[in-house]
Amino acid sequence: MSAGAAATDADDQITYELSGGFRVYRSGRIERLAPATTVPPSLDPATGVDSKDVIINPSSGLSVRVYRPPATASNGDRKLPVIVYVHGGGFSVMSTSSPAYHNCLNNLTAKASVLTVSVEYRLAPENPLPAAYDDCLEAVQWVSGHSGGRGQDPWLSKFGDLEKLFLAGDSAGGNISHNVAMILGREGKKVEGVVLICPGFWGKERIGSEKEERGSNVKVEELDGLWPVIWPGMPGIDDPWINPVADGGRSLAALGCRRVLVYVMELDLLVERGRIYYEKLKESEWEGEAEFMETEGKDHCFFLVDPSSDKTEEFFERVASFLNKA
Repeated sequence: MSAGAAATDADDQITYELSGGFRVYRSGRIERLAPATTVPPSLDPATGVDSKDVIINPSSGLSVRVYRPPATASNGDRKLPVIVYVHGGGFSVMSTSSPAYHNCLNNLTAKASVLTVSVEYRLAPENPLPAAYDDCLEAVQWVSGHSGGRGQDPWLSKFGDLEKLFLAGDSAGGNISHNVAMILGREGKKVEGVVLICPGFWGKERIGSEKEERGSNVKVEELDGLWPVIWPGMPGIDDPWINPVADGGRSLAALGCRRVLVYVMELDLLVERGRIYYEKLKESEWEGEAEFMETEGKDHCFFLVDPSSDKTEEFFERVASFLNKA
């Protein structure tokens, strides 16, 4: 074999693979493993929810998909809570226009009677972290700019109650929502609440079910290898951006919200991370109200792949109740 051929073979060696997501080769080439299936914004006949895409930063391409419930058509200028929703996907896959998320947010918007703003943040590894954090913080700031009837989007300025602004996200989106709330808190700002669904926290020490080989659709070895790929140069997976309860990390007392809902699934590999986060938050000097909910017998973010089950209906009802709590 010639030296050139040997070098080519070496360049084609896979250095990391996220199942169903992407491969990274020694050469630095990134291969996406599945075509991105998307759906456009639309008026959903099943729920009556309308949606549209809005570009909020032409320079970076940052956009959001905004969802409006049918209540806005029947109740005039009634103000509604606003959720900034951050999708999951290991910081590297999925989209606001992925069918699973579009359908999920149609349902949540209708059941909770809220305005929902889904963030199309830049994906790693092409756009390494902290790009996703920056984009989601910018989206929250853009939404907040609609208070008092201001801002460029008429749905938010007319119908949005920015005193009842929530951050919500599942998996990687839960991680992002927590970290954006921490940034807001350090700036002396607060939103009404944060909803962390199967939050994507991790750490060096194996805990609970992470020590077992069980059938969760999240894998230990993939998560261990993911972080150095999506955030090159990071100090380690016990960094507070990744492990918010690590010894010597940032105090959770700074969390910039009044209420938190931590929602986990019993069979999820990440379930203990969510439980410990909830416990540590209550033990901290944070002055807000924390709630914890767990769905038994279900795995990581099951509601995205099983949208018509009784457990999914219960999930939506619990989240809607938290959002509309007086």
